[in-house]
Amino acid sequence: MVVNPSAGRGRALRLLGDVSAALSQWAPDVRVAPTRGLEHAGELAAEASAQGRVVAALGGDGLAGAVAGAVAEAGGVLAVLPGGRGNDFVRGLGLPDDPRLVAADLAHARETRIDLPEVDGRPFLGIASVGYDSDVQVIANRARLLRGRHVYTYAALRALAAWRPARFTVTVDDEEPRTLRGWTVGAANAPFYGGGMRFAPGADLADGLLEIVLISHTSRLTFLALFPRVFSGRHVDTRHVRVLRGRRVHISADRPFAVYADGDPLAALPASIVVRPSALRLLVPTSADISDADGGPTGSVIHS
Repeated sequence: MVVNPSAGRGRALRLLGDVSAALSQWAPDVRVAPTRGLEHAGELAAEASAQGRVVAALGGDGLAGAVAGAVAEAGGVLAVLPGGRGNDFVRGLGLPDDPRLVAADLAHARETRIDLPEVDGRPFLGIASVGYDSDVQVIANRARLLRGRHVYTYAALRALAAWRPARFTVTVDDEEPRTLRGWTVGAANAPFYGGGMRFAPGADLADGLLEIVLISHTSRLTFLALFPRVFSGRHVDTRHVRVLRGRRVHISADRPFAVYADGDPLAALPASIVVRPSALRLLVPTSADISDADGGPTGSVIHS
């Protein structure tokens, strides 16, 4: 179990003993490996995978993405335990926000293959986005008074006042580049980000495609009025949002932005995002809402 002790402002560390105990109820050998950072987490995961161990990531979505890259490279198996602030990847699987419950439910787990996207070679699990979202993430990462997923809603409202539209150039697969003047460009492997915002409701972990969401310019008042729809995914039904699909997308803009994915800055524009179909072996409870890479409802079942 690779754990980020500071995830969720110490939440992962506080729950570590209980999570380890829940895993030990069915796993004969549970080892805990605290990480000093994302690079170190990848090293720990690669070493464990080489030993034939299942790697469980206990922390935020950023830790899970970094560990996923190392596990996929080593041909290992990953389980994700929600120990961070947003826990959006686990939310998209329909699992509880309590790592103790997920750890216990892994006693009856199945392995499935999912896609693994990358921003300029750096892997992530959920959604990579840029523009207004970049400003939001900077504010969220600096926030100290708020806890949990509500920090993202706070940051979105804070960023609104200073935002000015950007001009993006977006190229999907081999199509002609398109220009967007607006708020955000996002490339999604999973539906959720921002602590429960259903940014890409049609995203599928195992379809071999990215769901590319373009949010065009609106007034601040209109944006504010439409903002609540992102929690249900109904924002994609408005004329201000366009959804594309492809295996890769190249994004540039008329001013500097960092591309954030799963809460961490992974690259600066211009950047390319690609998806590696079926690249990751994922271990999930049988209750998880996920299909395997062949479109089936289940993978192989593992019992204690």
